[in-house]
Amino acid sequence: MSNTPQASSKSYAIAVSLSAIFGVLGIHHFYLGRYIEGIIDFSLAVLTMYFYLHGEILWAVAFFAIDTLHTFIITIMLLTGSFKDGHGKYVCYPGQTLKTPFQG
Repeated sequence: MSNTPQASSKSYAIAVSLSAIFGVLGIHHFYLGRYIEGIIDFSLAVLTMYFYLHGEILWAVAFFAIDTLHTFIITIMLLTGSFKDGHGKYVCYPGQTLKTPFQG
């Protein structure tokens, strides 16, 4: 098994755009092949709407805050080129060079 980092074939621009615009729904995770994370994000959005529509505002705010914080962190990781797709390959920003880890 190689420790050499590899670049994903997924588009950086599409991944960042999906995360920034539809992040709380988890669509960027589905695009990147990270289906479990996508289902979790989508579930958090559904729970937010469920509790909001049933008058449980505190629970709705809690689920929305968790989902928004998670989306913010993932978007930052995508912007910095440190997020991996579903195959363990880095979603690289244009011009990013992947460095091999120190082998000592």
